Amino acid sequence: MTTTENTVTGTERVRLPEGKMPMLRVMPAPSDANLYGDVFGGWIMAQVDIAGSLPATRRANGRVATIAVNSFVFKQPVFVGDLLTFYAEVVREGRTSVTVNVEVYAERNRMSADVVKVTEATLTYVATGDDRKPRVLPPLETLLD
Repeated sequence: MTTTENTVTGTERVRLPEGKMPMLRVMPAPSDANLYGDVFGGWIMAQVDIAGSLPATRRANGRVATIAVNSFVFKQPVFVGDLLTFYAEVVREGRTSVTVNVEVYAERNRMSADVVKVTEATLTYVATGDDRKPRVLPPLETLLD
């Protein structure tokens, strides 16, 4: 991935990760922001949780619940009109839990393709059964059949 510095804003511009499939793409609306057009951090956190739950659900082969936000860093502000792309991957598995890293990129002013990394987070999910109690993750072999 190559980076360049935007001399106007002083932010580091990057490219969207190549070879990775986005989990989620969304554009915040005015209702997701304050009156200055800055998107609420809580709205971004909710989207990160959705994006992170997708690979966790796939690995758990069913229902998961968020049990921890291990880290969450807002690197740049997000504005109404930014196109956000969320990448998520499983980085650790326990007996019943799955830990996922999520990276969020904003495409600003898409006519000039300015891309900045706006958020990084690590969340842990627990696989749950129909009774909503923790259950053991299925073996990987059963998921590949």
